[in-house]
Amino acid sequence: MRKEILNYTQNRELSWLEFNKRVLEEARDITVPLLERMKFVAIFTSNLDEFFMIRVGSLFDMVHTDEKAVDSRSGMTAGEQLAKIYEAVAPLYKERDKTYADIKKQLHPYGVCGLDFKELEQTEKKYVKKYFKEQVLPVLSPQIVDANHPFPHLINKEIYVTATLKWKEKSMLGIVPVPQYISDVLYLPGHDIRYIRMEKVILEFLDLVFEQYTVSDANYICVTRNGDVSPDDEGLEVTDDFRKLMQKTIHRRRKMSVVRLEVAEKLNDETQKYFCEKFDIKPYQIFRTKMPMKLSYIFAMSGNLPEPMKKSLTYPAFSPQESARVTSGSMMKQIRKKDLLLFYPYESMNPFLKLIKEASVDPNVMTIKITIYRLAKKARLVEYLCAAAENGKEVTVLIELRARFDEQNNIEWSERLEEAGCRVIYGFEGYKVHSKICLITYRNRGEIQYITQIGTGNYNEKTAAMYTDLSLMTANPEIGMDAAEFFKNMSISNLNGSYHHLIVAPTSLKQTVLALMDEEILKGSNGRIIMKMNSVTDTDFIEKVSEASRAGVKIDLIVRGICCILPQVPGYTDNLRVMSVVGRYLEHPRIFSFGTGAEQKIYIGSADMMTRNTEKRVEVACPVRDKEVKEQINHYLKIMLEDNIKARVLQRDGSYRKKEQSEPFIDSQAVFMEEALQAARKEPEEKKESFAARIRSLFRR
Repeated sequence: MRKEILNYTQNRELSWLEFNKRVLEEARDITVPLLERMKFVAIFTSNLDEFFMIRVGSLFDMVHTDEKAVDSRSGMTAGEQLAKIYEAVAPLYKERDKTYADIKKQLHPYGVCGLDFKELEQTEKKYVKKYFKEQVLPVLSPQIVDANHPFPHLINKEIYVTATLKWKEKSMLGIVPVPQYISDVLYLPGHDIRYIRMEKVILEFLDLVFEQYTVSDANYICVTRNGDVSPDDEGLEVTDDFRKLMQKTIHRRRKMSVVRLEVAEKLNDETQKYFCEKFDIKPYQIFRTKMPMKLSYIFAMSGNLPEPMKKSLTYPAFSPQESARVTSGSMMKQIRKKDLLLFYPYESMNPFLKLIKEASVDPNVMTIKITIYRLAKKARLVEYLCAAAENGKEVTVLIELRARFDEQNNIEWSERLEEAGCRVIYGFEGYKVHSKICLITYRNRGEIQYITQIGTGNYNEKTAAMYTDLSLMTANPEIGMDAAEFFKNMSISNLNGSYHHLIVAPTSLKQTVLALMDEEILKGSNGRIIMKMNSVTDTDFIEKVSEASRAGVKIDLIVRGICCILPQVPGYTDNLRVMSVVGRYLEHPRIFSFGTGAEQKIYIGSADMMTRNTEKRVEVACPVRDKEVKEQINHYLKIMLEDNIKARVLQRDGSYRKKEQSEPFIDSQAVFMEEALQAARKEPEEKKESFAARIRSLFRR
């Protein structure tokens, strides 16, 4: 069986690197505004950082625990995967450096200039030196490394300026942490956006930091540490305080082993050997980068631009629109009449927030229950939930403290919710709760009724303006009863509950999806499957896709990131097409569509077809029953599949290619923005074609 799987599957990690290549392609796309292209370089960089911390980190753990274990999709051991990863990443660094340098050069005529010290004007050099002496030097914590001063612990992803120091006959290493509480960049006086990065400022004035030494071989470095800390490995006891455990986990992550060292300048042999010994790494784990090791400052830069320049360098402004299907009255009344689907970020999250706010004061509402995975730093949702509890409603919040890199934020929100009187519960040992479900229970003329919301994305007001997601609100009593049963089971730690309409991982979601695929397999060439998600790694699902393809079923998978199944492999996946869309917004919905016409079944939910989601997480997907909502989703899928601007098609060798561009030119995200604007303006039907034509004209070469 394994040999057969290997014919049409590929390694997860190498597939992820292909995804990040697509992000870097956006940075090279000349139709994307320059500052947005620089943001894609920053996204590529932060993606790669997380990849090393989590995926590379977990592979190193596997090498130490079970070095003979092989990846079922590629047949490689953990060690072989690591070798392939480091080999694949090296050219990506060169491509990223070149892309960054090209964009930086093109930004100069606009007055947006990231500068080296030698490029500064004389007055600017004086300004920088004065700033350094008055604002930076007093707060630096330099250190020497010698027999009396041990090598310090370097914090994950923080930048350190280093140099060789000589005093009399002695030679030693000098290290200066770039302070975390000082801005990453120093903006220079004047109307243009001229700036110099803080590590370059410190590097320039190292002689003032180490006054009694001769300074040479100045450099700056950054370590990436294994961040794959799982609380499930901690032997959690039921009596343990889960919040304290998570705080220990966050602290431990800072001290994990080094998986990558980045350097600004090439290391000499002696220094390279020294760092390899200190960090317990090999030379192939050292990467030289000619661009900033941190680029997060790029995202704030557009706020400093004059308005005319902003129009030239950034995407045209777009704000999530109020849904044309939402009226100004009571949300609960509207949803009782008809299901409502919101499409983020083209439509605003406000109607859902309005629903919770309304429920918090409605005297007929008895309970509000919700699962939370990630929240924004400022969250109106939490305010409304707290208000509901303070108004006497029973509010239950199942918050997942193990949402990677959001643990501290979730800990703080859980404390705030508890203080307001909400009942806060956590996930299961060994299972993250990743579902996005909210249930409002109320009395209506003596009857208990429900409003249920099921989403594909988090209740995060910030990312709802950046990620594409679907949010379904329904008063369907059968869905509501299932949701009530779900929350009851979560409260009593029952993972094995049964549901009539919702499909829930780890018990029924994958099994139901596979069964629905079997129904299409029985139809042969009349079968149709369209699925949209972020990643595909689950081998049971992959085998079923191949089975469906062999039966003649036409299958389209729209997969943003990792995809371990290869299309167009003769005899295995001939009828499979896989595409990925990377554009202005992060594609995030999970949609499962089976069949066509009146028999079509559609589910939306929180789960990707990854083993971790289908077997080790609590996920929820909901059937779409409303005819108009089905039409909305089918329209969405149709436009996505027609995209020939931002879509890339997966090839049988694992690479991706853009579609051949011909009219009509379709950028799916641009279409959805135009449609949202058009609906909000309530344009007459005869004007719709002109909007579509305008979108197509944007991409005529």
